[in-house]
Amino acid sequence: MDKPETIQPKFVSVVDQLFDRLRAAIIDNVLTPGTKLSEAEVALNHGVSRQPVREAFIKLANESLLEIRPQRGTFVAKISLPHVMDARFVREAVEADIVKLLADAPDPAVIADLRRQVRAQESLIGGSARDFIAADETFHRTLAEGADKARAWEVVVEMKAQMDRVRVLSSQHFPVDRLVAQHLAIVDAIAAGDGAAAERGLRLHLQGILKDLPVIKQERPEYFS
Repeated sequence: MDKPETIQPKFVSVVDQLFDRLRAAIIDNVLTPGTKLSEAEVALNHGVSRQPVREAFIKLANESLLEIRPQRGTFVAKISLPHVMDARFVREAVEADIVKLLADAPDPAVIADLRRQVRAQESLIGGSARDFIAADETFHRTLAEGADKARAWEVVVEMKAQMDRVRVLSSQHFPVDRLVAQHLAIVDAIAAGDGAAAERGLRLHLQGILKDLPVIKQERPEYFS
């Protein structure tokens, strides 16, 4: 009898681990815009040498999350409104095509998974906004994977860091019940094979940030460049 294939765990480098931790802290505004970061302190806090910290800093700077200023230090970057708007534009374009692809050939298994997620999201109404953000992320990733566009979703994820920072800041204003209802409408349209309705629902869903931005910028002007 053949032995079952052993699945090897994916190796994650020290640089990638540091990058993920620091990226999450910046997006969640644990590390707020303008915070100065020290290679030595980060290395000490994470029990690593300074070299992987330096490499993680460079990766974060490439996503415009850090500013590395020669002779002055490394700082958490302020939120760039042009970057937020560009990310929203790209995300909407990509996901609009994704939901149309799903509606062209509705997959019962994908639809069942999405409906299960929406039911779980309903239990988050009135609860933690951060929990809903995580559930929302899973929902949109599932849409992409269901359309066999996981790589396209990863490209979106790489672009939308600045957009996610705004989403976290605006979490206190989240109309979670409305967002869940929008998710359900998208799923219903996909299940019905109505690509036009799925696209309209998706675009409406993602354009909510356009209303949030002026409010957040007024509340936290020091966070924006």
